[in-house]
Amino acid sequence: MAVEDQARAALSALGGRGRANVALGPLTTYRVGGPAAVFLQVRARSDLELARAAVTASGLPVLVIGKGSNLLVSDAGFPGLAVVVGEGLATVDIDTGAAQVRVGAGTALPALARRTAAAGLTGLEWAVGVPGSVGGAVRMNAGGHGSETSETLTRFCFVDLAGGEDGEFGPDRLQFRYRHSTVAASHVVVWAEHTLERGRPQECEARIAEIVRWRREHQPGGQNAGSVFTNPPGDSAGRLVEAAGLKGFRVGSAHVSTKHANFIQADDGGSADDVMGVVQEVARRVEQETGVVLTPELRLVGFEEQE
Repeated sequence: MAVEDQARAALSALGGRGRANVALGPLTTYRVGGPAAVFLQVRARSDLELARAAVTASGLPVLVIGKGSNLLVSDAGFPGLAVVVGEGLATVDIDTGAAQVRVGAGTALPALARRTAAAGLTGLEWAVGVPGSVGGAVRMNAGGHGSETSETLTRFCFVDLAGGEDGEFGPDRLQFRYRHSTVAASHVVVWAEHTLERGRPQECEARIAEIVRWRREHQPGGQNAGSVFTNPPGDSAGRLVEAAGLKGFRVGSAHVSTKHANFIQADDGGSADDVMGVVQEVARRVEQETGVVLTPELRLVGFEEQE
């Protein structure tokens, strides 16, 4: 079945809720990249059943998007169904007695950090500096400042849009390692439950303020997706890129940040393919000079040949 026919089948299954050829760049922190063939905004959990029916009817590949903070979509776009998880799955339920929080996948991580800190629960302060979603954090085992998602996650729920097994599971199911889990492309995390420790709100909020201060001092703003490469064992990707003399290195509308060498910035109105060009050349030059192979932390969509 041609992509056009698959898209029509998916749109029919979505019953008027789906849209065709929606630009994905504005939904990412890079703000560059092409359109999705079919697009669905999740307003409620029931919408995931619509999405599953669309995948079954069409056979299209799936791209699940939260805050788009670790995502680079090629200028050619994504020839499949993009499912955007946002405010429809953004609940936060805090049980201070049990020191637990159950949070919807669409919740922004900074909001989760501030809500739990205000409740006197410690363990998620690091999340204030990560502009992603709870679902994305589970998928990528997001973390920072010496902590990561896997340390406090005690249960989660996901739906497999491809029709495989889904439901509620413990964290062992995810086989967490550094910036990795077994959450697949067709999996939509619905909620996550974290068990934290009791603390004092003032101390938790002071820790958050310190993380925010540190990030503003050491990391650039603008159109980027945070750290581009995972840190190799015993070293820092940013240090290797800087040592290779690549701070400020540019390809067209994208360049290595002069403030932090593991950040790649996109110009306003720029090109995703230029960002990818910087990623590739930086990796090539670092390997050439040091023998270290840098692995992108970014989710790269639509770059199959380059990957």
